[in-house]
Amino acid sequence: MKRKAGLAEAEALAARAAPPPVCALCGRPLGVKVEWHHVVPKSEGGTHTEPVHPICHRAIHAAADNRALAVAGTLEAIRDLPVMARFLRWIADKPPDFHAPTRRAR
Repeated sequence: MKRKAGLAEAEALAARAAPPPVCALCGRPLGVKVEWHHVVPKSEGGTHTEPVHPICHRAIHAAADNRALAVAGTLEAIRDLPVMARFLRWIADKPPDFHAPTRRAR
């Protein structure tokens, strides 16, 4: 009986440790590569992370510096940035592991 209880506990732990199936920024299914974004940057005292696609992660950091991300404080506020709204419309129909170069705003 102990073995079954141990297996059930291990399965529950694995389910909690697995990343969520969708990107916290764009809402598309996650692919093979997943990055964890600090909603408030660590340098600004943040500890909470969310799973995002690598391209979404790069777009966030191209759109705003760490101070602006700390002021925004939530992914909803980041989504409302004009640059991010444009990016999210563009990325919406791309496959989960899609990658393209990310350009910083001038």
